[in-house]
Amino acid sequence: MKRVFIVTPALAKAKNGNGFTALRWHQFLSESYHVTTRTSWNNESCDLMIALHARRSAASVAAFHLTGKPVIVVLTGTDLYRDIQTDFSAQQSLNIAQHLVVLQAAGLEELSTLHQSKSSVIYQSSPRFASIAPRRKTFDLCFVGHLRQEKDPITVALATQMVQLPHLRLRMIGSQLEPELGEKLNRLAAQDLRLELLGGLSHGAALREIRRAQLLICSSVMEGGANVVIEAIRSGTPVLASRISGNRGMLGDDYPGYFELGNARQLAQLIERCHSEPAFMDRLAGHCEARSALFEPSLEKSNVLKLVDGLFKRIGMLD
Repeated sequence: MKRVFIVTPALAKAKNGNGFTALRWHQFLSESYHVTTRTSWNNESCDLMIALHARRSAASVAAFHLTGKPVIVVLTGTDLYRDIQTDFSAQQSLNIAQHLVVLQAAGLEELSTLHQSKSSVIYQSSPRFASIAPRRKTFDLCFVGHLRQEKDPITVALATQMVQLPHLRLRMIGSQLEPELGEKLNRLAAQDLRLELLGGLSHGAALREIRRAQLLICSSVMEGGANVVIEAIRSGTPVLASRISGNRGMLGDDYPGYFELGNARQLAQLIERCHSEPAFMDRLAGHCEARSALFEPSLEKSNVLKLVDGLFKRIGMLD
């Protein structure tokens, strides 16, 4: 049985996108291959490497390249939208890789023609979940993500302050990773008790909040392909999202629930519209449902296996 090594900046216990992606791909591939997942490669015996994040996995990619065996690099977020523009080690990972993967279609626009020629899109996935009846006395917004600048939680908090609905609640889930940002959010929460900072919950608890919320808000500055957006779509929870490439690639160019990056006033207006216009909420839900089939686990599994099987066959290592 061929051996596949997955290197990822974070394992699933870190409760972030890279960790969950690595876990799913490990499970998909384990039916056909012997799979090991680590945060770095230390000369373990394997036949192919899958590296999540071009910059943060660059040392492992460069070392494994010396073995002459194939490498797949998965561009997951900050590497796609920042690092490959300026960081030499990230650029080297792109050059080394036999194949590149982006997690939503708009990500291809960030690559050169040469790199696009060896790239494919594999959407991440989630099971379909039943929605949970929303709380009767509140109109709940849900934000899920570690609280750092790239997720721009401040814009969501400021937008909430602008909405004059006493029963509005913003339930913000995520660990405070940046002290200065955390202090600012704590001050905003003290000023407006409708902002609830729930901290880092388990994945199951966070998912229950998504399923119960009236809206999920994804305000990110950059995203490779946000798992929380997929989980909201697969739970029937409409999404309001910053108009960035990573969100466009997930929700489609014509999605009606976008606000301009960092524009708290525009987000507040969308929240108010969702509250006052059931037809607009239905429109958002319809768009999300139309995208839902892209995020079927069986499709992601098929595409991951097809990619790895095909690369092994191409180099003559699989019949």
